[in-house]
Amino acid sequence: MSGLRVLNTSLFLFVVFLIQETVISRIKFPIDGFSLYLAALMVLLSLEDRSGSIVFGFIGGLIMDLSIAADSPFGQWALILTLVGYLFSLNKESIGDFTQSPFVFITFISLASAFALVVYLVIGALLGQNNGTLSHLISIVLANSLWTFLITPLFIPLIIKTRTALLSNRERV
Repeated sequence: MSGLRVLNTSLFLFVVFLIQETVISRIKFPIDGFSLYLAALMVLLSLEDRSGSIVFGFIGGLIMDLSIAADSPFGQWALILTLVGYLFSLNKESIGDFTQSPFVFITFISLASAFALVVYLVIGALLGQNNGTLSHLISIVLANSLWTFLITPLFIPLIIKTRTALLSNRERV
């Protein structure tokens, strides 16, 4: 993986993060909110190779730590998304099977987003954060999974085309 690709993909993730913070977070979804950034990052991680999923998980976590709405210690999202990237890299052959069917792939992305949120809540509880009542937290995770499942099909082609454009010639082979 070239340094230029890491830079370009990081800039792409930062643009998605800006869209999330300036537009998506201001939309009042029924039930609870939706994280375009988290869903886009999960799509990107699932399509990357072993080292790419760990690297972009860490970079994506650092970018997510910049969120104004994040009421957590800096680095918590970086830790969680690096862990998620590591799990993606360990199970790369299984994930490849998921990407063949669109319905299964979207379900996988929704569950991966929910898993990342649950790990965030567990680590937050271990760090002593007060995240609210259990019923509210469950509704947040379920609503985010639902919205990810419903909205992700609209932007998956754009993410795949952007990722393909960011690959170097050597990586496209």
